[in-house]
Amino acid sequence: MPATTTAPAGTAARSPRMAVTGTTLVITAPAAAPARPRIRTRPRGPYGRLFALPGTRAFTAGNLIARLPMGMFGVSAVMMIAGQRGSYALAGAVTATGLAATALVAPWTARLVDRHGQARIALPATLIAVLGSLSLIVCVRTGAPAWTLFASYAATATTPNIGGLSRARWTHLLRGSPAAHHTAMSFEQAADELSFMLGPVLAALLCTSVFPEAGTLAGAALLLTGMLVFVSQRSTEPPVTTAPRLGSPLRALAPLLLLFLALGVVFGSMEVSSIAHLEQRGLGAASGLVLALQAAGSCAAGLLYGTLRPRSPLACVTVLAALMTLPWAAANSGSLAAFCAALLLAGMATAPTMVTAMSRVHALTPEGRLNEGMTLAVTAILAGIAAGSAGAGLVVDHAGPRVAYVLPVAAALAALGAAATVRAKERTKERTKQRAKNHI
Repeated sequence: MPATTTAPAGTAARSPRMAVTGTTLVITAPAAAPARPRIRTRPRGPYGRLFALPGTRAFTAGNLIARLPMGMFGVSAVMMIAGQRGSYALAGAVTATGLAATALVAPWTARLVDRHGQARIALPATLIAVLGSLSLIVCVRTGAPAWTLFASYAATATTPNIGGLSRARWTHLLRGSPAAHHTAMSFEQAADELSFMLGPVLAALLCTSVFPEAGTLAGAALLLTGMLVFVSQRSTEPPVTTAPRLGSPLRALAPLLLLFLALGVVFGSMEVSSIAHLEQRGLGAASGLVLALQAAGSCAAGLLYGTLRPRSPLACVTVLAALMTLPWAAANSGSLAAFCAALLLAGMATAPTMVTAMSRVHALTPEGRLNEGMTLAVTAILAGIAAGSAGAGLVVDHAGPRVAYVLPVAAALAALGAAATVRAKERTKERTKQRAKNHI
């Protein structure tokens, strides 16, 4: 019987062929398919690899939406209260009360997050803060007694530390990958700078071009929306540890908190000194845009720092102390261009310093209390900002803005001393551990 070959009509070239020879059925190998051209893909950079992880883009989107109001609430409250009540003194006192309340309430909120999880605590705390903002709008609008303004704004102190919540997620996802963790922390610091750069501008625009309460209303809406998106991403939420919580974050971070306090004084005094300097030159209306250069420099430096090898806090604070002398020198030179360039360069030292300092918070905070540790660091910064702003204001009133620039330089030197102290204590602990190991 002659050999025949059968193949169903319409089959692809790769389909097996059946050949019948005598009584034997033979299945022949499929024809080789033509080689496909290889598509070369560009290797991902550090940030591309970071956001390739499942769920990271979603929780980051919510994080950025919820973070923007952090730079809006203070400016919005001042403009709303001063515009409706005609008193900047009252507006300043209300926002100062809110800052003091945050310093007291935020660590407790963070402790509850560590114990019960982000979704169970952050969302109810956000709802309380949003209700406080809405209450402030109603009280200002209806002419309620002044004490109601203080009480309403104090309620916003329950706002969760969204930056800390996001950093905790990265830390959970990137355990055992220090390089990727460094990139994530750099991104988070850049996001902080971006929110404090865009937030005040957006708040001022809404309060002046829409209506005085628009900034606070938009901030509350963004905070609630962003937090809903953030907490809905349960797959990336750090699990609640059931292990006993040994050790106190406050005790473990005490030397480092002095560093954050000094850094806060640097930021607060630099801002007030710069605003006063620009007003003295008749450029008060442009102060927001000029100060945004410092935040822009920090944001850009933070993103760049995430692609580089991390440095020690001592090295970063040394650079910070050197660059903080530039605005002082530029203010005395009388050149606006030099002053803008000095603020931009000084800002570029901020993000790397904060990233490295926060990395030490991650390393030193006891297990299961990371949100509390990071919130304590933020609280120390806020306290330093308040002290720096008040101190610079006094110096401006009595000696002028140029002399006030001595304060951020002095605070940077104090931060340098605190960083050196932290480094010395860490080296002592390392030697002690090594001796114990050798003894064993």
